[in-house]
Amino acid sequence: MKNLIIRLLANAVALAVASWLVAGITLQGATTGKRVLTLLIVAAIFGVVNAIVKPVVKVLSFPLLILTLGLLTFVINALMLWLTSWITGKLDVQFHVDGFWAALFGALIITVVGMIINLVLPDKAEVH
Repeated sequence: MKNLIIRLLANAVALAVASWLVAGITLQGATTGKRVLTLLIVAAIFGVVNAIVKPVVKVLSFPLLILTLGLLTFVINALMLWLTSWITGKLDVQFHVDGFWAALFGALIITVVGMIINLVLPDKAEVH
């Protein structure tokens, strides 16, 4: 349970940094508390998408992953972020990714922030 909470908070921090740095990723909320709640909801959805959809996509694209020497992983991460944006749009959560390039840059930032968090908390949780 503790690892799940740490993973959720780490994803929320990574998503916050991505929305701050990438112009095409927007996170809206009238107050700071509403924005934090929105980030936690988006982080939970992002975690579920990464836990359920991403492994299926990786298995189906395995030959292309080998062919591109793993670089397709960045595209898959971008698609997972874009899918998260689409799901949150259906749930009326104020998080939006404007297009593929914003999703790609956001996914890169989320990956880097996740790696930094994993360096700081190596035995606590692993952020994807």
